[in-house]
Amino acid sequence: MDGINIIKRPRLKKPYMIVAWPGMGEVAFKAATYLVEGLKMQEFASMPSEEFFFLTGSVIKDGVLDMPDMPQSRFYYWKNPACRPGVKTDGRDLIIFISNSQPDLSKAEVYSQRIIGLAKSFKVETIIGFASLPQAVDHTQEAAVWFAATHQELKDELKKHNFNFLPEGLVSGMNGLFLGLAKKAGLKGFCLLGEIPLYTIQIENPKASWSVLKAFLKIINIRLDLGLLSEQAHNMEGEISKLLDYLKITPQVHPGPIGEEEIEKIKKSLAQLTRLPASVKEKIEKLFRESGSDISRANELKSELDMWSVYKEYEDRFLDLFRKNDDKGD
Repeated sequence: MDGINIIKRPRLKKPYMIVAWPGMGEVAFKAATYLVEGLKMQEFASMPSEEFFFLTGSVIKDGVLDMPDMPQSRFYYWKNPACRPGVKTDGRDLIIFISNSQPDLSKAEVYSQRIIGLAKSFKVETIIGFASLPQAVDHTQEAAVWFAATHQELKDELKKHNFNFLPEGLVSGMNGLFLGLAKKAGLKGFCLLGEIPLYTIQIENPKASWSVLKAFLKIINIRLDLGLLSEQAHNMEGEISKLLDYLKITPQVHPGPIGEEEIEKIKKSLAQLTRLPASVKEKIEKLFRESGSDISRANELKSELDMWSVYKEYEDRFLDLFRKNDDKGD
């Protein structure tokens, strides 16, 4: 298959395909990775990275500078034990595609078509995506699950599970864009979104990943022990509470929606002590380069910086774009 390295070609029964990339709270990436490890899925194909990813710097380890590794994009499969020969069942096998970085979105359609091509070659009909949904909630609350579907009949089917239906909005990045491209290519699909607090978008959120996986397993009717993920969620909740206490931010007596002023205060404090996902840093650097030659791109850059609460960190570089643009006009 063009653009994909096939290691072996397993025989699968009407498989679902799950796709996942890093994003806010690493909800999708962690959920998909947990599935691969928990189900002991086997790798069967990979997609070369050079055509779709760009490097933004060098890495340093023990004082030695070197080129970073290219992102990894791999396909895994799982054969459902319920689908063994001679047994009538509605069970399906699974394919998971995971990349540890988001590609250059200007090449997203070509990139996605290769994944969709492999899906169709295995007669995949339904694509499943995971994502995060930043909300004005407290980190001690359970992470509610929302969904959006590509077709009305699929939406009606998912509503039977009593998840929250997302009536409008935007699922940004590849975790959202891919499903739209899959629909354009004639496939069905849906996205499960786990709530994360607005002030923790830069922190891994295993609680949201746990909620999304629990919902997913219920929908496709398979079992997987989520105990380790639940333990990670509990530990992360404690770490966030410690951090907020260290920052002298008083938690609410009764967890619930919090005000915008408090959200901004927490976000700004956490932004100074947490790291951006590598894929977000790459996107910001790309937007800086594009804005340097086309100042109209600065609006998208500013939106990205605001979304991740890092404008102050990049403020001087951002303003320099306009100074340089003014110099060009003189």
